[in-house]
Amino acid sequence: MGRYRPPVEKSSPYITAGGYLTLAKELEALWQRRARVTRALTAAAAEGDRSENAEYIYRKKQLREIDRRIRYLQKRLPDLKIVATSPTDRERIFFGASVTLEDDTGREVIYRIVGADEFDPAKGWISIDAPLARALLAKTLDDEVQVTTPGGEAGFIIVAIDYPD
Repeated sequence: MGRYRPPVEKSSPYITAGGYLTLAKELEALWQRRARVTRALTAAAAEGDRSENAEYIYRKKQLREIDRRIRYLQKRLPDLKIVATSPTDRERIFFGASVTLEDDTGREVIYRIVGADEFDPAKGWISIDAPLARALLAKTLDDEVQVTTPGGEAGFIIVAIDYPD
């Protein structure tokens, strides 16, 4: 019997308009890439013995990975809710906000709260499902926020709130 794994909690269905376009373009590019990989797989299969054909084995693996991502995007895109407008109360933190925080040492960091499918730590984009984002939601300027991180408790002060156009 296999090891039981509880179901994964569903991520929030919210996404920015730019994030949705990026995922839609990725899906289109995957279909084009799949056609190229299928042609290469057909050529590799024509070479004969498939059990020792490294090209065939590699292309089958590549095709599986592409198909897995296509299935995910085809299921996820219809469920997403595009948030294209800023909230009426721009003094509070909601989805899409860029927030400047100051930590206990005085160092400032900027985070943008985006959907679970578009987060990018290199850009400072955090998922709305992240503990920090959840702690920030509905807060205002100069509020203090305490967040439990893997390194322990972290405290932040909200220095600025901005909503990109």
